[in-house]
Amino acid sequence: MAAPTDCSLIATDLDGTLLRGDDTLSDRSLAALARAERAGVRHLVVTGRPAPRVRSLLDDLGCTGLAVCGQGAQVYDAAARRMLWSVRLDRELAETALGKIEAEVGEVYAAVDQDGVDGLTLIEPGYRMPHPKLPSVRVERRDDLWERPISKVLLRHPELSDDALAAAARSVVGSLATVTMSGPGTVELQPCGVTKATGLALAAEHLGLRPEDTVAFGDMPNDVPMFRWAGHGVAMANAHPELKAVADEVTLSNEDDGVAVVLERLFGQTAGLGRQRSAQYAPKTLSIEP
Repeated sequence: MAAPTDCSLIATDLDGTLLRGDDTLSDRSLAALARAERAGVRHLVVTGRPAPRVRSLLDDLGCTGLAVCGQGAQVYDAAARRMLWSVRLDRELAETALGKIEAEVGEVYAAVDQDGVDGLTLIEPGYRMPHPKLPSVRVERRDDLWERPISKVLLRHPELSDDALAAAARSVVGSLATVTMSGPGTVELQPCGVTKATGLALAAEHLGLRPEDTVAFGDMPNDVPMFRWAGHGVAMANAHPELKAVADEVTLSNEDDGVAVVLERLFGQTAGLGRQRSAQYAPKTLSIEP
């Protein structure tokens, strides 16, 4: 797939992509994003994290526009601190899907992200958070997970790999939910048909932006639909092989500022690194308000 001749939208995953392993953003990445935005290009965070778990990061990024959260189930307005759009995972369907998965692979441990701007992440006994810095609330019984509307279910198996668990879940869940894998120890069930691509498409339409003018960055299989939607997909060096297989290019790892490397090529480099801009990627100047 050819790279876009006009880039008007940058879509970045967070964990394993824009963020380093310690959950921080480098000065180089911040400077590269700022340079692109000064050129009139929009930046959208597109993450598996639910909106309540990403607000502080959006503040650090200076994001006052839209963010796609919860694997595409939420489009969040950072300035207004409200949801523009969200879709829930039916709790009865989620329970049924869990039952089918456990009939196939044995006991799994589950957690849920509650719907809404103030929703909690609830974890049942035995579930271990793959990202210990994200806050969660432990409940006593699985039934407690379903007390309020949810946006997704997170799964872990005591023995199976993420790839094996995701494959087994897909084989039995059918149309009950969409199964995705978004990071180490993170296999998820989300509303059927909902992906990062569906959320990104809604946000882009709201902003009047097109897929063919979008450059997307990611590292895990949950980014595959986003790459297929965008005009150009850039996988990190640390990316899962499934994503690299559909990427248009592979950059350096998240620890080595791989996103910044590409943005510096597209929009000119930061001070001390030169300022030549690639004519092929000359950005379109936009003035679009959400």
